[in-house]
Amino acid sequence: MITLGIDIGSRNSKIVLFDSIKSEIIHFGYASTDISPIVSVRRLLDASFAATNLSIENITARCSTGYGRKLYKEADRVLSEISCHAAGVSHYFPRCKTIIDIGGQDSKIITLDSDGKVVDFAMNDKCAAGTGRFMEMTAIRLECSLDDLSLIAAKSTTGLKLNSTCVVFAESEIIGMMADNVSAMDIARAVHISVARRVLAQISALDYHPPVVFTGGVAQNADLRYCLELLLEQKILCPPEPVITGALGAAILAAAYENR
Repeated sequence: MITLGIDIGSRNSKIVLFDSIKSEIIHFGYASTDISPIVSVRRLLDASFAATNLSIENITARCSTGYGRKLYKEADRVLSEISCHAAGVSHYFPRCKTIIDIGGQDSKIITLDSDGKVVDFAMNDKCAAGTGRFMEMTAIRLECSLDDLSLIAAKSTTGLKLNSTCVVFAESEIIGMMADNVSAMDIARAVHISVARRVLAQISALDYHPPVVFTGGVAQNADLRYCLELLLEQKILCPPEPVITGALGAAILAAAYENR
């Protein structure tokens, strides 16, 4: 049985083709979400089918998630990001009890029971602080790529902190730091610490337990993960492809519903 998971996010769209018999990923892909999100999905599907010599006729079940989940009309199931991220993370880490998911526009904390079922969650989707958008803004100001932001921050040797908790005011604070010749390394690390502090406030509102798994596109930032580990005082795990966790979970749940 081959299932399709689609995660249409605000920044990136992701797809996963999943073999539910072997319980393994056949193929995955992700790309920036187009103005018309379905255009992105169609391109990803065409690329996946070309790479695997499969076609839509080989797909047994389809499930969509993410902010644009209702746009994919061919989906057999439309599920929340919470349940899909839980299923995707549990595939890699069956003992996971807490998920930190940071995407382009929101951040989520999800707690799980011993069976991988969602117990509780907290979401920040009203403020860009604590999301990928904050780091995008920082990279633009520092004139570097998002990938380089982590490498730059890792070279910081100070404990510089941002005082602002709002992205708009934080940007002004960063501009002021640059005017004072504060290094890009220290500014980048200060932003990561700021995001980590926001996550700490979120996670502290829940009854969370280890193991903790960091997922979502922002989880590719190794220095931010380091900052989270410092504040949480524990090791944080990360899937091999944290960007596709929601799409993977959607594909896994598509199979689960199909087998009922």
